[in-house]
Amino acid sequence: MAGAAKGSVAEMFTDADMLRLQQDQHQHDQRNHTDILHLSKNDRLKHYGLHFAKYVGRLARGSAEPISYERTLVDTVLVSLSAANTLHQHMVATTGLSKEARQIDPLRTYADAAGRFADACEKIDHLEEFIPIARKANADIMSWALQQADERKLDLGERLRQRRGELRGRQFYIAD
Repeated sequence: MAGAAKGSVAEMFTDADMLRLQQDQHQHDQRNHTDILHLSKNDRLKHYGLHFAKYVGRLARGSAEPISYERTLVDTVLVSLSAANTLHQHMVATTGLSKEARQIDPLRTYADAAGRFADACEKIDHLEEFIPIARKANADIMSWALQQADERKLDLGERLRQRRGELRGRQFYIAD
């Protein structure tokens, strides 16, 4: 990304970089996740909400979970980007969580935001307003993920490229 030599994730990713990540995710999803893209937007959002819940569960299991914290973090970013695209939400580069989203335990911060995203998805079925709730929750999930990547000194740009490559390999039958 733009400032990869800098120290924190917040310094590494500009708003333009976040837009590029969303564009890259859109291309990735178009090639590798047509099953999800063929769902209605409402069903897609519910699908992403289930992913967030699954990832909170992974993290809650700690060392008993075979999938690493870092991979779960990368998967969270990928799903957050897909959710943002579905919500027509322009993500920005920030590791600043809103005051109401901050918790002492980072897992609780993620669980809270994932729960709010699920609440938004549940509101779809009741024809209640859900988009602002989903967008805010998704922004908090992304902020949480960027903050966690920063704390772990994770080269998030490279890890996203690697993970997309792994996922791309699942679609062995697609000739580019």
